[in-house]
Amino acid sequence: MTETDPVDPADLGDEQLAVPVAELRPSLEAVLMVSDQPLDGVSLASAVGYPAEEVSAALHELAADYTAQGRGFELRNVAGGWRFYSRDEYAAVVEAFVLEGQQARLTHAALETLAVVAYKQPVSRARVSAIRGVNVDGVMRTLISRGLVEEAGQDGETGANLFRTTSYFLERIGIGSVEDLPELAPYLPDLDDLEDELAEMAATETVHEGPASGEPAAAAEPASEPTGEPAGEPAGEPAGP
Repeated sequence: MTETDPVDPADLGDEQLAVPVAELRPSLEAVLMVSDQPLDGVSLASAVGYPAEEVSAALHELAADYTAQGRGFELRNVAGGWRFYSRDEYAAVVEAFVLEGQQARLTHAALETLAVVAYKQPVSRARVSAIRGVNVDGVMRTLISRGLVEEAGQDGETGANLFRTTSYFLERIGIGSVEDLPELAPYLPDLDDLEDELAEMAATETVHEGPASGEPAAAAEPASEPTGEPAGEPAGEPAGP
């Protein structure tokens, strides 16, 4: 082939691969800044046009750089994806700005119920009620409405609905999975003596639950939950647009 011969694109081989339109790290920052939810490495690699391995390395480098620079935000890998969050030490400032004096925390009863679901999931309402010693129907409805708890099928023996925590719950408390929850055993009493009571309540649940819902016929707790954002979220609000 002489200098005047036309170039066959097939002869270029790998040289014909498309080049990303922008630098990797600034591109990642731009995408993460406008995202309203955590993004996994594959999604980010597709968005910026770089290999997943390079994207993963760049994300860790960015996170380390923000920490070294003492920035007011940080990049976290939470609930299977990456997202910007304000730093722990500035939580009070962010909370004051976001809440502006409004009540946004869950009640103590709701927090207790959420903890039981998190550590015992998948779990029925009857079991949660037995562990807490009170009816939890009203609190469970609050947790479901806030997106912290969701249905997880039915118990094979009793037919009761089972519940588990959601990915939104993981995001709010800042962990990647329920396996990352702190060890609770040192703080719990022996629960062996509850087995008989749980079995009795499960039997009662089977008798009284409706054919469609699979839930025990129980009155909701009289106290209503306050409105607002849930507590138990990671220190600092996600940095969004």
